[in-house]
Amino acid sequence: MKRLTVFCWIAAFAVLSGAARADTYPSKPIRMLVPFPAGGTVDFFARTVGPRLAEALGQPVLIENRSGAGGNIAAEAVARSPADGYTLLMGSEIVSINITLYEKLGYDPVKDLAPVVLVGTVPNILLVSPSLPVKTTQELIAYAKSGKKMSYASTGLGTSSQLSSELFKSVAGIDVLHVPYKGGAPAIVDLAGGQVEMMFVNMPTGLPMVKGGKVRILAVTSAQRAPQVPDVPTIGETLPGFETAAWSAIYAPAGTPGTVIDKLNSAMVKILQMPDVKAALAEQGAVPAGGTPQALGDFTKSEIVKWEKIIKASGAKI
Repeated sequence: MKRLTVFCWIAAFAVLSGAARADTYPSKPIRMLVPFPAGGTVDFFARTVGPRLAEALGQPVLIENRSGAGGNIAAEAVARSPADGYTLLMGSEIVSINITLYEKLGYDPVKDLAPVVLVGTVPNILLVSPSLPVKTTQELIAYAKSGKKMSYASTGLGTSSQLSSELFKSVAGIDVLHVPYKGGAPAIVDLAGGQVEMMFVNMPTGLPMVKGGKVRILAVTSAQRAPQVPDVPTIGETLPGFETAAWSAIYAPAGTPGTVIDKLNSAMVKILQMPDVKAALAEQGAVPAGGTPQALGDFTKSEIVKWEKIIKASGAKI
């Protein structure tokens, strides 16, 4: 009986102690890991909302770019971090893609990551080098089928950039060599220089280069035309049914106290409704999201199913 009483007191103390820590959260700086280099879309999301989150929580939010292994290095680092809310992941669709694409993964995106909030969604855009003599998706397909040797850049193995390209190759019936890069910024620089002929890239990364006349845009991957480039057709207008999109979301290590998750979620939902944040995202072609942690969890699972079908249909492998 005494042992049971002692155990109950210990358990109660642990619960109260955890609640106290959650109530005082945050009491020190927070790290937000970005699985890709600076200058890409996921980095854009992090650096847009990071300062606002710091203001809301009263502690610095330190953005740390930790790229490599298709985003797995950063995601696994967060999954293995203490579940205290001080290490977060600004994840992307790679969280749902890599579980199918990689034979062995060092973490389980459903079991090892706690969903916080869906930050935003963004379509990919199909770009070509300005030296390529094509101005439409149909012309690009015809050019590739003419026997010309072509290569496409991607923002990394397993990203929506690569899988959009592989799906495009499969549906269009063309053969194009894959050249993976460590992020969108270096890839699009080589595209502009003519080292590669085409690429799919998130709109926030590619649109500035389009506006600067460095690369040529042929199409968007969303189901509807994007308001930022209303004259640019969708790929679905040439290849019916073709549609892909990218997204960014915040995750914490599994086991993070629910009160901490709720505090982060509440702050982010408000941030995503701020006029200047919405304007900054819209300018780059991104759509702010929000919603509950549960909604992000359900979305992540549905994305795993969606991307699994695309991966198997395209034959993409790591």
